[in-house]
Amino acid sequence: QNYLDNFWPDLKAAHELFDSIVQARRERESESQENHGKEYPEHLPMEVLEAGIKSGRYLQGALNVNKHRAQLEAFVRLQGVGSKDTG
Repeated sequence: QNYLDNFWPDLKAAHELFDSIVQARRERESESQENHGKEYPEHLPMEVLEAGIKSGRYLQGALNVNKHRAQLEAFVRLQGVGSKDTG
């Protein structure tokens, strides 16, 4: 903040970006405190998942990630669904 104020006082875009970053950090810290220091909320309990799968609310499958484009490309192959099972 001091750097921007002293050297770039008229660069509105830089000040807006800085404010945005500060706000995002505050929100992330707040979420982390709500989750007791964990970055992500915990998974559902196994019994809830099993009941959801049986009722059809949730689907179960294997996650397949493209090793060359892992951040961009992945899919879930559902159990019991596929060309081998339809005959």
